[in-house]
Amino acid sequence: MKLGFLTACLPKLSLEQIADWAVLQGYESLEVAAWPDLGERPFIATHLNVENLSAQYLNSVKTIFDSRGIELSSIAFYDNNLHPDQSVRDEVNAHVIKCIDAAAALGVETVGTFVGRDWNKPVRENLAMAKDVFAPLVSHANSKGVKIIIENCVMEGWHPDGYPGNLAYSPELWEWMFGLGLYLNFDPSHLVWMGIDPVKAIKPYLDRIPHAQAKDIQIDLDRRNHFGFPGKAVQRENPWDVGWWRYRVPGLGDVDWRRLIDEMYDGGFTGTLSVEHEDPVWGGTEEKVKVGLKVAYDTLRPLIVQ
Repeated sequence: MKLGFLTACLPKLSLEQIADWAVLQGYESLEVAAWPDLGERPFIATHLNVENLSAQYLNSVKTIFDSRGIELSSIAFYDNNLHPDQSVRDEVNAHVIKCIDAAAALGVETVGTFVGRDWNKPVRENLAMAKDVFAPLVSHANSKGVKIIIENCVMEGWHPDGYPGNLAYSPELWEWMFGLGLYLNFDPSHLVWMGIDPVKAIKPYLDRIPHAQAKDIQIDLDRRNHFGFPGKAVQRENPWDVGWWRYRVPGLGDVDWRRLIDEMYDGGFTGTLSVEHEDPVWGGTEEKVKVGLKVAYDTLRPLIVQ
């Protein structure tokens, strides 16, 4: 098992700058953000330009990693592959293909994305639609020797009423998407607020988890008693503001990382555990983000065999 982080938390830095800092801190791998230029949307970045697959550019990317002795663990583009606007959906699907081609060219095993959801349609219709949408993506990935990994983020802010906007949030749905040829980029934080024990949830599926993310979550039980499970209803100006939980870096939330990592070892996990930094306390500036990544490193490093 290697310890890494998702580069999207440092959108203003270059890939070279992030790699230099990661090595100094002790991280062993990077999950590299490869979104197209979408402006100032939070938690995205373009540290890998998958529009440019020239030999010169690909060699420059390989040099960044090879010269520093750090691994590119996965290519990250988490967006809505079932977007209700067909033109947007087509753009997202096409970008996933470009990420797959980049992964194959760079010798990277996985590309991370979301299933997504058309929030205007019920779940049953979305599941049927996903079979058609993902069939060509999985076929292309298989032909390139690449696995498409789906993060189990709920993406409640994509739905107008705060319901799941990414149909990969539970073991039931994981089993469904495995049938489509997809894999799981396991993130325990989303399971905790859904009422699912991440340690019990991961055990049966480790053979379908080539990559995992490390994000923590802090639960406020008193506020949940007030708002209920779906979260704020009357005053919810920000669709992402559920009101009774917030993401934290590992060590500052409620995930039992000792038990979880022990279960991963017991199940034979040998991939990268990649810190996904979305902590509002240790966010907002480059300096704070780096502190958060250091807290995560100090929490997880003693639990991972070197």
